[in-house]
Amino acid sequence: MPTTDAALVQGLLAHESRAMTLFYHQYRPALYSAILRIVRNRQSAEDVLQESLVKVWFAIASYDETQSRLFTWAAKICCNTAIDHVRTGRFRLTARTASLEDSAAAQHAAAAGFQPEHIGVAELLHGLRPEYRQVMELLYLRGYTQVEAAEELSVPVGTVKTWVGRARCLLAVQPL
Repeated sequence: MPTTDAALVQGLLAHESRAMTLFYHQYRPALYSAILRIVRNRQSAEDVLQESLVKVWFAIASYDETQSRLFTWAAKICCNTAIDHVRTGRFRLTARTASLEDSAAAQHAAAAGFQPEHIGVAELLHGLRPEYRQVMELLYLRGYTQVEAAEELSVPVGTVKTWVGRARCLLAVQPL
């Protein structure tokens, strides 16, 4: 069982679900606490943690051990995601509504290699406008960056960001 940062990074780079599970169990308490200090709502903190872990999973190739420790790098992703969450006002929506995934689904996703189809993301997207659905599928199901999605859809990056924000808001208020 890898426990060192180097071993975890190697496992994450190989997209080993066991490495992500170990990462989750090792760093979840500290990352969750940092997020909770920013969003100040337990349900929102769980949502932000889930979103952040997906970002870690897809961005692990950009991690540079000469620049920071694995935890520090992951904490920066979590804090930036939490700040974005607060700035966009999503925390108000998630504080009032049920989460798209409960914490059991988040743990299942981490253990199963972050395959969004396991938590029904594709099914949730069916009710969205076609352009919102397309951009969400590219970002969350196919792992595109916002820039890559903009190129794929032949729209400006700002449009991608707008569509994502609107889709997230719609998904946050949909009855499950």
